[in-house]
Amino acid sequence: MSEAFRPATEWELQGIITNCAGNQTPIEVVGGGSKRGIGRPVQAGVTVSTGSLSGISLYEPTELVMSARTGTLQSQIEVELAARGQMLAFEPIDLGPTLGVRGGAQTIGAVFAGNLSGARRVASGAARDHLLGVRGVNGRAEAFKSGGRVMKNVTGYDLARAVAGSWGTLAVLTEVTFKVLPVPETAATLVYPGLPDDIAVEVMCAAMASPYEISGAAHLPEALAARLPDEKLKEPGKPMTLLRIENFSKSVAYRMDALKKVLRVYGPPFELDYAETQRLWSELRRLAVFPHGPTTLWRISTAPKTAPKLVAAIKRHMSAEAFYDWSGGLVWLEVQATSDAGAADIRRVVALHGGHATLIRADESVRAAVEVFQPLSPGVARLTRGLKAAFDPQRLLNPGRMYADV
Repeated sequence: MSEAFRPATEWELQGIITNCAGNQTPIEVVGGGSKRGIGRPVQAGVTVSTGSLSGISLYEPTELVMSARTGTLQSQIEVELAARGQMLAFEPIDLGPTLGVRGGAQTIGAVFAGNLSGARRVASGAARDHLLGVRGVNGRAEAFKSGGRVMKNVTGYDLARAVAGSWGTLAVLTEVTFKVLPVPETAATLVYPGLPDDIAVEVMCAAMASPYEISGAAHLPEALAARLPDEKLKEPGKPMTLLRIENFSKSVAYRMDALKKVLRVYGPPFELDYAETQRLWSELRRLAVFPHGPTTLWRISTAPKTAPKLVAAIKRHMSAEAFYDWSGGLVWLEVQATSDAGAADIRRVVALHGGHATLIRADESVRAAVEVFQPLSPGVARLTRGLKAAFDPQRLLNPGRMYADV
């Protein structure tokens, strides 16, 4: 059992890391603990939680900017933003429920440390694109600050982008500054039932290429559509292709009608109103179609039009269910649990078709035995090790979580 610390100040965190560096004691870095099941198991003598580093330190609604200490719950931030009619535009996904952790336990630090982006990424960009600045403490116990309150405030290395998606292996973040955007006045969803995967991706790509500003494009095969709670989407034997449109009411109505005309060859869709749209995309945001269980879950990014071929190739090796997001550019793939989570076959197929695959849910023994994150090319691996050496030369912070030698 590792010793646990919850520093409430940056200087206290520096003291903990200084002591660990002197003793060469590895540190497991966690926020709310909702994603401890992602990555290779970390063997550490000390656990440092950012849970006591909480609170919103700056919020200027007119400037569309907020700063918060990294242990602040994402849900708390979204409540504060909603009171001013604003939101996190990249719609961060909550992986907690699919990993067996209650929803809402995710911290804002974890959102950026994991670069966790939801369905609206196709329109608004990734989490790291909204990150303006960070404060943190690296593995040398040095406090640092990068960026600021405007996107142009970048000089030298962009450390904010370097730590986004590093999963706590480079530094313990203490504060993040990020931009926010107004909540759309209304939203609606066009649902095209009964389309096979390849035609569904064709529809989503056509919609994204149109001038009608789609903010979400996803496809659920029939088995996954049946797992949704909304009865309108549980029609037996019907896959569901979903296109979300948001903005002012008149704009949404016009764009819905125009898009239906563009896509008329694919058959008539039915529509979900604002309340139904909010419920549906909230369910997708927490991966409700993949409830916690014994199966294995992969996250695969690839070219949208390649996705159906990639999934079909994987299905020749194993039984699988695929949820397509980002118009097919992101595939959440559920497979049966095996000793290697199907990693050998999945990585071979991904290498052939192009893309990146990350193991999101599997037993600890499996995660210890296979590459969890996409294996790095020699050049990128060299750069990654160099970045780790610059931030954390003793490899104290989440050692081996992403890669065995990092």
